[in-house]
Amino acid sequence: QAPPVESGGGLVQPGGSLRLTCTVPRVITSVWNSYTMGWYRQAPGKERELVARISNGKSPEYSKSVEGRFTLSRDNARKVVHLQMNRLTPEDTAIYYCNAAGQRGALWGQGTQVTVYS
Repeated sequence: QAPPVESGGGLVQPGGSLRLTCTVPRVITSVWNSYTMGWYRQAPGKERELVARISNGKSPEYSKSVEGRFTLSRDNARKVVHLQMNRLTPEDTAIYYCNAAGQRGALWGQGTQVTVYS
């Protein structure tokens, strides 16, 4: 299975918004449906941390640091997940990684850089 592919990172000022997208190329429907899709991030000098994740048919879960500002959605027809990030702060600056976790293990994307600057 090909790893996830992220897009949508970039530069934004504090208070701004970005939307990240993650797809899993050539994934078949049954495998996609079995995935828990998650977004993680890693800031310089820090460990990778969970931002949000969503399993098929369930509500998304968020870390306390992003709850109320970020929204994770899952489109099973298009086999894509979106992370809408609002009210960004410099503390959100990190590389954001998409993760597809299934019965056979987890796949990681290459990551996309998000930089929030004043």
